[in-house]
Amino acid sequence: MRLDVFLKASGLIKRRTVSNELCDRGLVLVNGTKGKAGRIIKEGDIIDLKIGKYSYKIEVLSVPEKKVNRLGEENFRIIEKTEEDMDV
Repeated sequence: MRLDVFLKASGLIKRRTVSNELCDRGLVLVNGTKGKAGRIIKEGDIIDLKIGKYSYKIEVLSVPEKKVNRLGEENFRIIEKTEEDMDV
């Protein structure tokens, strides 16, 4: 499954185009390296994702063989979620 499709199906990102933009801007890392939207995700991969003021660290537990609209708890888990202070 492609990275952009995985992020959309996880529910963390609402649209695949937004997922593509985040990848292009370098806000998605897979195993510590910049994640391209077309990268194939495998079981055991660690995804670091920054969306606005939130940062997520996600572990891929399993990848469905067929295309799915929504991933479940058996497919990934959020290891860490942090919120940055946006004090101006």
